[in-house]
Amino acid sequence: MSDTIKFTQMKDGTREEYELLERLEKPFLALTADRVLEELRRQEHISLEGYRITRMEHALQSATRAERDGADIDWIVGALLHDIGDGLAPQNHDRMSAEVIRPFVRWDVAWVVEHHGIFQMLYYAHHYNWDRNARDRFRDHPCFDSCATFCERWDQSSFDPDYDSQPLAHFEPMLRRVFARKAHAPDVVREGEISPLVAA
Repeated sequence: MSDTIKFTQMKDGTREEYELLERLEKPFLALTADRVLEELRRQEHISLEGYRITRMEHALQSATRAERDGADIDWIVGALLHDIGDGLAPQNHDRMSAEVIRPFVRWDVAWVVEHHGIFQMLYYAHHYNWDRNARDRFRDHPCFDSCATFCERWDQSSFDPDYDSQPLAHFEPMLRRVFARKAHAPDVVREGEISPLVAA
């Protein structure tokens, strides 16, 4: 069999062709962490217009605060990548960022990253005559308190040009460990479990 499929419609593919595609895709999947790191590095040169720091500095501050609070690796990587979707999806960056990490982290971390945008509105929405309490629609969700804490301690507070963040090289091994996990593994996702953000 050649290294090229013959079908022009997915429904016509054979088992052998799909096994070939799976084999050919493995090296690409193995480089996911590299692509995420490349996107983070790209954000080093993209400022948050009007802010005093870059997007990457915001990510590093958020992750550094999480680590200094005693958060575990899932929360630290979640904090590092919570805005990774900004470049391609600025209007729904929170949801895109969550989809990047969802296969590799606990479900509550992905949920918090997915919803942090609406929770952040608490701090600024009233200045635009928007509903700053829009997050209240999730008041009964088991991750509500986690998302509120994530935003208060690690996100909204991480725009300080004088904060002594760890460099990206410090977080790279953690990011690589997370993205080396088996995607969607039940023992990683741990659906329904709520994990503490801050060490007791």
